[in-house]
Amino acid sequence: MNAFEIISKSEKKTKGIAEILASFLHPGDVLTLEGDLGAGKTTFTKGLAKGLSIERAVTSPTFTIIKEYNGRLPLYHMDAYRLEFSDEDIGFEEYFYGDGISVIEWASFIEEYLPMNRLQIKIEHLSSEKRKLSFQPIGTRYEQLVNELQIYQSDLPTDI
Repeated sequence: MNAFEIISKSEKKTKGIAEILASFLHPGDVLTLEGDLGAGKTTFTKGLAKGLSIERAVTSPTFTIIKEYNGRLPLYHMDAYRLEFSDEDIGFEEYFYGDGISVIEWASFIEEYLPMNRLQIKIEHLSSEKRKLSFQPIGTRYEQLVNELQIYQSDLPTDI
């Protein structure tokens, strides 16, 4: 399946797209987030958290590497930026194959640890508010997930 792209004109829409996606997630799902600094990776994760009924404020895990949140499903929010030149395995498999959702910012820095099947999400900064979100499924499970997102993303207002 080819990548599916959505243009978001606001933080609210970026969060809304992620919230819709969260409704289709299952334990063990792995999402990778790539994009420049300030592109909206943590904003997207905040939307996922809302969709998973997580009440705690979501912040970037840059200095802690992994933050865990409890909701409908656990959310494991990881930031691999500081692991670029490290070959340290910090127990990723326990998260990737666990009972929650793994979201990895800067996932390209830990490519060798990532599961083969996953949903790769790239967020591109188009302007101060506008972003292009590209969803590239790897594996049948994630093709299904992207199909569901394509159907239900039309539920978002077009003016946000």
